[in-house]
Amino acid sequence: MTTKTMTLPVETTTTQTTRRPRRLRRTDSIRALVRETIVRAEDLIYPLFVVPNSRPKIEIGSMPGVWQLRAHEAVDEALRAHDLGIRALLLFGLPEYKDGIGSASWDPAGPVQSAIEAIKRAVPQMMVMADVCLCEYTDHGHCGVIVDHNGVKDVDNDQTLPLLAKQAVSFAAAGADFVAPSDMMDRRVGAIRSALDDASLTDVGIMAYSAKYASGFYGPFREAAESAPQFGDRRTYQMDPANVREAIREMELDIEEGADMIMVKPALSYLDVIRVARENFDLPVAAYNVSGEYSMVKAAAERGWIDGPRVMNEILTSIKRAGADLIITYHAMEWAELQRR
Repeated sequence: MTTKTMTLPVETTTTQTTRRPRRLRRTDSIRALVRETIVRAEDLIYPLFVVPNSRPKIEIGSMPGVWQLRAHEAVDEALRAHDLGIRALLLFGLPEYKDGIGSASWDPAGPVQSAIEAIKRAVPQMMVMADVCLCEYTDHGHCGVIVDHNGVKDVDNDQTLPLLAKQAVSFAAAGADFVAPSDMMDRRVGAIRSALDDASLTDVGIMAYSAKYASGFYGPFREAAESAPQFGDRRTYQMDPANVREAIREMELDIEEGADMIMVKPALSYLDVIRVARENFDLPVAAYNVSGEYSMVKAAAERGWIDGPRVMNEILTSIKRAGADLIITYHAMEWAELQRR
């Protein structure tokens, strides 16, 4: 009688070949040596909310660790950020007054202009970017000039363009290295590029919010920037979250009009869009890890549901792995401080 010998399937054997991946995970040192995606402090852009000097510094309730700052306090943050290896800031402004066209946004003594000048004096090596949009400066909270079409209020694209260009020139004249139009008006990159060139500000770059979605993740930002719409919403000009081919068209148009960098916003729910941007275009790709994404991590960590620093690092790594060269994130300072420990 012959005894039959059983052979284990190949996938369950412990041969040299099948053990190889786990050998590369065995220790911290080995994992670090073979790590494919590395987030660096230089990859991060730190957003700041700046207010007039007449207002106090306050922490934003829905964004623990994020503050509304006066110009001199923004300088303190810039110095601390630079010491931690962060090389770029993105400024948002809250004005003294608001009106229907956001005219305070091009006031040379406005909070953003004042903060730019102060930061560039104190930390000339720091790259300063300024968000270009009217929503923080209008009394209606929308990103452009409102018109009435047969009883329906909407943002007028073409009336908004020269105002955005005027705002961008004002920020650039104050010393901004980049302006970052986030309004999602058609042809605004071209209008801003022409205005900067006409003002002999040809060295100032444009980081375009090219694929900015009408997202539910912006709630805490609207508290921070005091920019919630007073009626309606922004779906007529921000992108439908269901679309990705449209994002490619938006990026192509911005590049044709003179954008130096393109951006995807938000980041975490749009990692596929970041990957599409990276695979289709050679320009630097930025991704905005937005306020709602930040606040979810903070709230869950506060309740002990997650390990906050670990999840923060995992999220930033995922954004970089998807293809982003630059990450705009409220986690920037916390992340950089943890790397120093």
